[in-house]
Amino acid sequence: MTSAFLYAAARTPFGRFGGALAEVRPDDLAAVAIEGVLAKAPGLDPAAIGDTVWGCANQAGEDNRNVGRMALLLAGLPVSVPATTVNRLCGSSLDAAIIGSRTIESGDADVVLTGGVESMTRAPWVLPKPSKGFPAGNVTAVSTTLGWRLVNDRMPAEWTVSLGEANEQLQERYGISRERQDEFAARSHNLADAAWEAGFYDDLVVPVGELARDEGIRPGSSAEKLAGLKPSFRKDGTITPGNASPLNDGASAVLLGSESAAVGRDPIARIAGRGVSALEPQLFGFAPVEAAERALARAGITWSDVSAVELNEAFAVQSIACVDAWKVDPEIVNAKGGAIAIGHPLGASGGRILGTLAARLQESGDRYGVAAICIGVGQALAVVLENVS
Repeated sequence: MTSAFLYAAARTPFGRFGGALAEVRPDDLAAVAIEGVLAKAPGLDPAAIGDTVWGCANQAGEDNRNVGRMALLLAGLPVSVPATTVNRLCGSSLDAAIIGSRTIESGDADVVLTGGVESMTRAPWVLPKPSKGFPAGNVTAVSTTLGWRLVNDRMPAEWTVSLGEANEQLQERYGISRERQDEFAARSHNLADAAWEAGFYDDLVVPVGELARDEGIRPGSSAEKLAGLKPSFRKDGTITPGNASPLNDGASAVLLGSESAAVGRDPIARIAGRGVSALEPQLFGFAPVEAAERALARAGITWSDVSAVELNEAFAVQSIACVDAWKVDPEIVNAKGGAIAIGHPLGASGGRILGTLAARLQESGDRYGVAAICIGVGQALAVVLENVS
């Protein structure tokens, strides 16, 4: 089989919940990311895109009806370009890239456009549809922004706890202090700010309207400042709004192709390994540990070969637990900031970490990196990139 290569990546700035991107529809956000990544491939005839694989976790509102297809049409691509939308919750756009890479390796397409989008601000409230018209009792509107909704009564209660409670349980299991979590979160903000100031994100991020920079970054953050925030999920808990990822809006795109793809630029990185794993739903934050191990094994390398890690920071506690288990140098993890600072618009985050990882390897000249992401309901994905730039 041929290999799959990453040629270009682009994303929108990630906006705060109810912030600068609140009035922008998710299909329009996705179209901006698509336009941005294709602008980096001047030699590519858009009609040569063999498929589009797009990620989205919600799909309950304006992102319904195959938002990937809607977005590429809004971006002005030829109507002959196909698209599908996949949902693996937080891992949706990394899953899209994995599916796209397999499509290229199998020879089914020479170029595949991948990515993902989420507007958590615009996620609607939904009502359960009654089996008969005009129910006599009250019905409750349910937010589709995040987490479990309309839960099946047959699901064990321990599986369906909130994402925050699940991570408080993870904190208890691995003994990760509030202080470590706050230090990790402050580092994320300060590294993200430094990366922006150094121009690292200038080539990766496409402005949307007046928003040109991730909206949630807090320069000068410190563990001491974060220590003043109250716990969010337990009265005596450790997880606060400061050491967990926020709710966000944004989109990301990644262009993949074979080595001979007519893109108009050289490839940046090769998809060297992929891994997927699953465990008990409430332990989802720890799932990247095994996913990354599987991706490394399939790439034929070990952690000693890895110079850069992009781990999506759903919560500081689960990120710390994963880094501890991998026994890697924490300094190579999220060196340009992570989701606690940058944001976590669910369906877009996998594309963000993959694009950031490729850019880090290109900047440093190092050979191998790992992108990994935890996924609600007890799953995770990981990809190994090999720098070829």
